Amino acid sequence: MTDDDVLAEFRAAQALLEGHFILSSGLRSSRYLQCARVLMDPRRGARLAEALVQRMPAELKARIAAVVSPAMGGVIVGHEMGRALGVEAMFVERPTGTFELRRGFRLEPGTEVLMMEDVVTTGLSGREAIVAIEAAGGRVIAAGALVDRSNGTADLGVPFFPLIRLDVPTYDPDHLPPELAAIPAIKPGSRAAA
Repeated sequence: MTDDDVLAEFRAAQALLEGHFILSSGLRSSRYLQCARVLMDPRRGARLAEALVQRMPAELKARIAAVVSPAMGGVIVGHEMGRALGVEAMFVERPTGTFELRRGFRLEPGTEVLMMEDVVTTGLSGREAIVAIEAAGGRVIAAGALVDRSNGTADLGVPFFPLIRLDVPTYDPDHLPPELAAIPAIKPGSRAAA
């Protein structure tokens, strides 16, 4: 699957939005990929996960024993990656503000894990999820995402495999370009802006 094919999947799901968006980091952007919409169709989610698995090195895929994702955005794509890799999928969540493994999910000590997200912007959620996975006994050997929109700046501390890199500038809300400042800002995601 080429980058154009991936973007076509987002367009077909009406998940590639243009306008003035407030990202969960608080930064602003003129484009937004709504992964929840692209994952609404299980067949599309499966195609995207399988395409990402195809891009990963065979020796890495062979080592992954579990996929763990941060809730909420990573739950569906993590499940699809688990299916594509043939391993269990689980998620960490923040009941009190810090990610933790709950709901009876367990990792045997040393379990080699792929941490999977929908979108990486700053890498903060991914790094926090990795800390929780390792606290639960897992060993994160790689990270994946449908979309890397960090402009190459996200450092998750492990090899990172995004399906597509979308280099869209982000802006501090106090330093917007005039064309973006002229459009009302909306918050399309699931978390309040920082």
